Amino acid sequence: MRKIQKESGKRVIGWMFDNVGRLIARLQKPADNRGLFTPNASTALRDTLRPGDVLLVEGKGSISGSIKYLTQSTWSHSALYVGPMAGAATDGEHHVLIEANIGEGVVSAPLSKYLRCQTRICRPLGLSDEDCKKVCRYAFERIGLRYDFKNVIDLMRYLFPWPVTHRSRRGAIALGSGDASRIICSSLIAQAFDVVRYPILPHITCVEGHTERREIAETRHSSFYTPRDFDISPYFMVIKPTLARDFNYKAICWADTPHTAQVTLAPEVEGVIAGAAASIS
Repeated sequence: MRKIQKESGKRVIGWMFDNVGRLIARLQKPADNRGLFTPNASTALRDTLRPGDVLLVEGKGSISGSIKYLTQSTWSHSALYVGPMAGAATDGEHHVLIEANIGEGVVSAPLSKYLRCQTRICRPLGLSDEDCKKVCRYAFERIGLRYDFKNVIDLMRYLFPWPVTHRSRRGAIALGSGDASRIICSSLIAQAFDVVRYPILPHITCVEGHTERREIAETRHSSFYTPRDFDISPYFMVIKPTLARDFNYKAICWADTPHTAQVTLAPEVEGVIAGAAASIS
């Protein structure tokens, strides 16, 4: 009887968090920075992304603002780039991202969803092709899971600088509902990389050996990860699309510099001009 009551209580709490999550999802949206980006920048982002890359996104809204404040970071959302997915498209555009969203759960999405947003690419260095496929497959197989809104609330309490929170959180092993069918964006990606034992921000313990000092890595529970962790991880490289495309600062057109339009002449015209100049000299 007690077990039935416990399960019933979990369902009620889950229903409550689902409804709160859907309400907040209506207020959440990516930060639109269309004035900062050009078609060239969008093309550069498309051309630079590779399967296995983590795309960090600056969100806009109350929850996003809270996450950015508590993590002291620009990033409030993360998605995994897996490449074009067969059978998944929006208006003819293939879905290439897998993410967990409030109100939607784990879904796939086209890159155009974030082309006008402030983003950052974090690339796992040295990840083998085989392991990259495993990471992407793990995320793909989680499509359809629900969003763990309680994990977000617990994470915010965990990060909030209150003394009482610090005291109570020391013994925390995991955050969230504990329901395997629910997950948040950063936890989804952390779990995917943990499948191949690729580090993000592991706990490092130094152990003194007979001949040398060794560092032993211990994985953190996926529910503790935030989008910022991929940005500060020493195992992920920040990739800037502009620099990845043979950036040439000399080619920049500055507003305060006059520019003369260059006209290309036909070879025969150039020959006549050259001959005339030679006869004058």
